[in-house]
Amino acid sequence: MYTILIVDDSPMIVDVFVAMLERGGYRPIAAYSGNECLEVLEDVRPDLILLDIMMEPMDGWETLENIKMNASTANVPVMMLTAKQLTPDEAQEYGAYIEDYIMKPTTHRQLYDAIEYVLKRQEKINQDIEEAKDRGTDSQIIEEYERLSKSADVSRRLLKILESTYNINDSNVKVGENIQQAIESMGMSIKFQEERLEQISKEYLHLKN
Repeated sequence: MYTILIVDDSPMIVDVFVAMLERGGYRPIAAYSGNECLEVLEDVRPDLILLDIMMEPMDGWETLENIKMNASTANVPVMMLTAKQLTPDEAQEYGAYIEDYIMKPTTHRQLYDAIEYVLKRQEKINQDIEEAKDRGTDSQIIEEYERLSKSADVSRRLLKILESTYNINDSNVKVGENIQQAIESMGMSIKFQEERLEQISKEYLHLKN
């Protein structure tokens, strides 16, 4: 049974997600602020954190930074679960530190699917890494593969959110030049990550797609 920490400063919302997670067969733990989240992490290592952004006095992004700056909690996966629309600046600044970005409200099925996707992705990466170690693959190559495997996938998902938020594919909608450039730049970065990831997979890890 996976343990999932829910962090939101609205007790009503926390109660809703606790019930949803219990119904889905997970073990939920509640925290009602960023500070309480950090306190819980001193004693508990959840399999995943569902973190809201719009909290006071410490918002979700600051909470995320504290989690990732602490060596003992840096590897705990964090999924943003929020009603706040993602911006290109946030995607660029925080994309490397999160597993996904889910908009509230969400259905039971959407939440379960998102959680399972994140957990299974990590299991697949771990399996690939163990196989690479068994083959004697250089540790730096393995570390690069691990980083790119998650980063490229998360970036693709964030890019889809941004394209949907700003209606990039709708010719009738005008998007600010800065936003357009940021989204295009993100797309190019993902392309380079994917090309390098494919090279590592084939030439060094000998992985099959």
